[in-house]
Amino acid sequence: MTHDPGGEIPSSLAPAAARLSLACEQDIATAARALADGAAVAHGFGNFYALSSSPAPEVVAWVNRVKGRPPDQIGSVVTTPLRLPRLFDWEALPAGLTPARVFDLMEHLLALGPFGFRGPAAAHVPDHLTGRDGARRTLQLIAPGSRCPSNAFLQTAMLRTGTEFLHITSANPSRHRTGAADEPAHFRGDALAQAFAAEPRLLVLHHADDALARARHPLHAPMSTTILAFHRLGVPAAHDPPRLLVERHGSLPIERLQQELAPFGFGLELGPGARRRLGERDYGDAPQAA
Repeated sequence: MTHDPGGEIPSSLAPAAARLSLACEQDIATAARALADGAAVAHGFGNFYALSSSPAPEVVAWVNRVKGRPPDQIGSVVTTPLRLPRLFDWEALPAGLTPARVFDLMEHLLALGPFGFRGPAAAHVPDHLTGRDGARRTLQLIAPGSRCPSNAFLQTAMLRTGTEFLHITSANPSRHRTGAADEPAHFRGDALAQAFAAEPRLLVLHHADDALARARHPLHAPMSTTILAFHRLGVPAAHDPPRLLVERHGSLPIERLQQELAPFGFGLELGPGARRRLGERDYGDAPQAA
């Protein structure tokens, strides 16, 4: 499919003054058609918002520019729970891990809410959506949780684009563009829409109720996800269980993650990027739109 990230959203797909909602099948279809035509869609995602687009390289580069990032910045991916196993190279797991053991843990964490994983990338995932850790080719999956209504939108958008996954990033302008010390992810759709109001090719697909979305995830703070790596292991002390590496400390607190890992026979180790927790966006006293 050919995309034109520099053009306008066709008038038949533009949201105009309408407020698109994850609770409306027609709005989901509208947003999915726009995404397939090269637009980006900021949408409810667990208890906050994320920004999804086609995984085509030219669209990923355009989304990076919209956010204020370098156009060649490596992207993350998102998919629905049934397609998740196809994204990883399960034969490349480190010694001591089995696909069944890892996948059982992934299912468990995603049943709690939004979460991120980094593992060995499957061969069919393109290079612009993979990273490197030494000789290891890796993929970063950011998922909304198995109960999130955004899975219906992701499924529809993937059918429209003919892909098994989409590109995903945080729904906020980059700090490189705003000059702020930190730019946390948005968890209010009205503020997110205002932040990208000047970008005609970006739609916002709102939670039906932002406050309710947050209340449904009492374990998670409304911020970008915690990320757990399973492409390599930390170094455990003698007789300790194998340690999975936490690459980012986000919405699920480390203390809670440790509790969730224990029944699966895993410990955890904090990577350099996880020693400080992400910040939560502060809206001050600004009222939320109804």
